[in-house]
Amino acid sequence: MFAGKKINLGIAPLGWTNDDMSWLGAENTFEQCISEIRLAGFSGTEVGSKFPTDPATLKQALDLRELSIASQWFSSFLCEQPYEDNERAFIAQIDFLTAVGASRINVCELTRNLFDTKLSMYGADKPVATDEEWSRLCEGLNKLGRIAHERGFKLCFHHHMATVVQSAAETRRLMENTDPQYVFLCFDTGHFTMSGEDAVAACREFASRIGHVHLKDIRKPQLMRATQEGFYFRQAVLEHCFTVPGDGFVDFPSVFAILEETGYEGWFVVEAEQDPAKSNPFEYALKARHYIHEQTGL
Repeated sequence: MFAGKKINLGIAPLGWTNDDMSWLGAENTFEQCISEIRLAGFSGTEVGSKFPTDPATLKQALDLRELSIASQWFSSFLCEQPYEDNERAFIAQIDFLTAVGASRINVCELTRNLFDTKLSMYGADKPVATDEEWSRLCEGLNKLGRIAHERGFKLCFHHHMATVVQSAAETRRLMENTDPQYVFLCFDTGHFTMSGEDAVAACREFASRIGHVHLKDIRKPQLMRATQEGFYFRQAVLEHCFTVPGDGFVDFPSVFAILEETGYEGWFVVEAEQDPAKSNPFEYALKARHYIHEQTGL
C-alpha cells in the first residue's frame, strides 16, 4: 500500500504532555518525548508546548534523533479579530516553521471555542458562526493560504470539536467557499467520529483537499456516553474517548484505501489526547506504529 508515494509517519506530543491541560504529563520532558517518538519508529512530530521556541535549538535536538517537524497548530480568530492581527501571527509562525524545515501549518478557528469551558460540544452550546463570520473566515483563510503557498507551505484547516467548524456540513461549507489552491484540509479521523460523522465517508468526500492527516481512534463506549451525556471537550479527554489507531472502532483500513487510491502524499500523524499516567505514551506509540505497519506496510 502507498507504493511509490511519499508518506511520512509522525506522532503528536499530546500523548506525552497535553497542551490544554498542562498537568497531564507534566512530569514528561521534551527530551523523553522525542526520544521515545524515534524509538517507537516514527520519523516526525508536531510542535508541542514543551518544545524549544528557538528554532535552532529545536532543530538540533530533532536532528540528533533523525526527526522532522511535520506541522504546527495555529490558532486563528478570523471571525472576530482584524485580519491583519491574524496575518502577523501567521507569518511569525511560518517563519518559525520554515526555520525548522516544515511545510504544513494546521489552522483552527477558535472564535468562541469551548476548550476551556464545561459547555457541551453537542447541541445548543456548540459555537456556530454567523453568515458574516463565515465570510470573514473563508476570505481570511484564502489570504493566509496564499501567503503559505508563496512560502512553500500548505495551509491545512483543522476541523475540531467544540469549534465553529466541527461537523462534516461545516467542513463542507468551508471547503466550498475557499480556494482549493490555497486552503487544504487537516483531515482528522477522530474529530469527525466524535462529531457523529462517518470518517470514511468524510475522507472520500474531501479526499482532493486533504493536505495533512491526523490518525486518531475513538473508543465506542466512551463516545456513546459523550453524546448521551453531552461531554465538554476536556471531559472527552479525561474520560478516555480518544486513543491511537487500532484501539477503537474507526475503520482505518477503508481510510487508508481511499487515501492510497486518491494519491495522497504527505504526513500521517498519530494524535491521541490521553492521560499519560493511565495510557503510557511509549506503549501506545508502539501500538500505533505496529498497527499502521500491519495495515499499510509502511
